[in-house]
Amino acid sequence: MESFEPKKLALIRIWQILKDYSDYDHPLTQEDIAVKLENEYGIVIERKAISRNISLLKEAGVNIESRRAGSYLECRDFEDSELHMLIDGVLSSKHITAKHSKDIIERLCGLSNKYFRSNVKHIHSVNDWYKTDNQALFYNIELIDIAIDEGKQIHYDYNKYGVDKKLHKSSHQYVSPYLMILHNQRYYLMAYSEYWGNIVFHRLDRITNMIVSDEKATPICNVPGYENGINYKELSSAMPYMYTDRPEYIDFIADIGIIDQIIDWFGSDIRIAKTDEESKVRISVKASPNAMVHWAMQYINYVEVISPPAIRDRIRDGLQHGISKYSKI
Repeated sequence: MESFEPKKLALIRIWQILKDYSDYDHPLTQEDIAVKLENEYGIVIERKAISRNISLLKEAGVNIESRRAGSYLECRDFEDSELHMLIDGVLSSKHITAKHSKDIIERLCGLSNKYFRSNVKHIHSVNDWYKTDNQALFYNIELIDIAIDEGKQIHYDYNKYGVDKKLHKSSHQYVSPYLMILHNQRYYLMAYSEYWGNIVFHRLDRITNMIVSDEKATPICNVPGYENGINYKELSSAMPYMYTDRPEYIDFIADIGIIDQIIDWFGSDIRIAKTDEESKVRISVKASPNAMVHWAMQYINYVEVISPPAIRDRIRDGLQHGISKYSKI
């Protein structure tokens, strides 16, 4: 059979075959490799040439192991378990469209061999998950990276869903971008609003019509409360719902059974003290007051805010308002 690829490409094609078809459980003999070389690339070479090329690949640093049963690629950039974890992350990310999710999962599968792909069912189920319809997400990420690198402002439309379940323009924003952060399966832009004069957290999947402005961005150190830059640890624990008010210390009593959930929300940098009741503990966290009101209402059966009094009063007023709604027949 006449080669439809030159034989000098045999080296890289052998590497490709080992990458696509081999692992510890699926070693390839020289005959196996010769058959695939001929069938897939039209390259016909002797077994000795295959052995020499495998030796050259090993000398070049490719992790190939050979044993009696054949040769295989011993390790890859990602283990299959790591790829599964990355694929699950893409699948569950609500800010990535179904089309982009499928494309990314396909490319992640390409980092392993053919046997891995056959075990991945997510590609067929991606349309069953709730996903954003905003196609501009990845383009927006590129523009934000450019603006941050160049110290420029960005302008964009910020949208909200209407009763028709479609995005509609809510406002036009002029901001200085600082950071993109993934929080609660949502992707946010942390920026300084040039109009309102405060820090905002805007969902990236709600942003359209973004442009990079020629205007210089306001340095983060010029924003009140951020003179020393961004405290990432405080940011992640203080704003579980991405409110922008100033964090403060808050004390509350909690059932001991939800300690793991409290740490999930606020991190491990919290103070825990015993109370007179064995089933309850006193917790002190530094968090957004607005976020704490929302969080405490969510865990109302397990949590009682003790201080500051203003937050306790807001929770009480909210409960009374809710009771008045459900008291009506």
